[in-house]
Order: sequence, then C-alpha cells, then structure tokens
Amino acid sequence: MTPIVYVKTGCPWCDDVISYMEANNVPFKQVVVSGNREAMQEMIDLSGQSKAPTMDWDGEVLADFGVDELVPFLKKKGAI
Repeated sequence: MTPIVYVKTGCPWCDDVISYMEANNVPFKQVVVSGNREAMQEMIDLSGQSKAPTMDWDGEVLADFGVDELVPFLKKKGAI
C-alpha cells in the first residue's frame, strides 16, 4: 500500500514532512484536508484527532508528527 499523508495548507510541519519524504524518494499519496470535509473526517476517523500531518501506512497511523518522529517510523517500515 502507498502511504497516505494527510496535510493542511500553510502547515510548516506538513511541508517539512512532504519535503523529507520527497528528498528520500519515499512514495506517498498526499491528501489535503483543508477545505475538504470528507478528507478531514477520514483523517479524524483514522487517527481520533484533527491535527496534521497524519500518515496511514497500511493501517499503522502516525498522527500529529514532525520529521523527528517520521524518521524512526520510516526506518521501521524499511523505507529509508
């Protein structure tokens, strides 16, 4: 499964996470929840909260994180 990263526009943590994943050639699908009720509700249902970024990697959820939390998660998944 391609990981899904839920982001909000203007979110510096979201921008950092996207930049890091792109720089490390980690494939992902980006879903912008700003102004998209369905996507926002999907993220809330998935993670139990409304903060971004939130990632769903084949059912394993990483919510409200930055690059510091992302790196060990990606290493665990064998993505970097």
